[in-house]
Amino acid sequence: MSRSILDPSAEASPRSDRDAATATRSSGRAQRRGPGGRARQVAVEWGAILVAAAVLAVLLRTFVVQAFYVPSGSMEPTLQVGDRILVDKLAFSASSLRDGDVVVFARPPGDVAGVCEDPTAKDLVKRVVASPGQTIYSRGNTVYVDGRPQPERYLPPHTVLGKPVRRQRVPPGRYYVMGDNRSQSCDSRYWGTIRGSTIVGRVVAVVWRHGRPSLDGV
Repeated sequence: MSRSILDPSAEASPRSDRDAATATRSSGRAQRRGPGGRARQVAVEWGAILVAAAVLAVLLRTFVVQAFYVPSGSMEPTLQVGDRILVDKLAFSASSLRDGDVVVFARPPGDVAGVCEDPTAKDLVKRVVASPGQTIYSRGNTVYVDGRPQPERYLPPHTVLGKPVRRQRVPPGRYYVMGDNRSQSCDSRYWGTIRGSTIVGRVVAVVWRHGRPSLDGV
């Protein structure tokens, strides 16, 4: 009489034997791997995580945001010596700049020894005062753009201009930039306008001030 395949008392089938053999081999591999094998696996996983984090950090720094250190007082009181500032590079384009924006840009060719005291920084931070096509000049301590006094609410009252701004029209694709600490700032008054293509990005926040974390807008 044939035996029912559902009979629990039936002998183990060849398939059951194969399953048992597979389980035995797997158990043997796990035993051979042991603690050392698991440690290596964890190390590899953490290595992959660290590499991914490093790549992400490079991408963020290159295309999204970047932190810069402020080494001088040319932008006081807005930015102070030792501040860490965050620069937006993703949503930034030179064509979107407005007068009054604070930007980081590559040191211009005219910023050489003999023009400014210490022209050694790779990047500078200043404020956009006039944009392409605008006419700028100063009278006394007041800066005029297109014949109107520039509303510079970010400056302390009675700010002394220092070196005057000669009358000029800002060329296409270029920007006239100045430091908020007008009498102590080496800026476009000394080395001329800057090219929009040299601007790294717009400063959006101060993230470190007075030796501790901060989150102040600019």
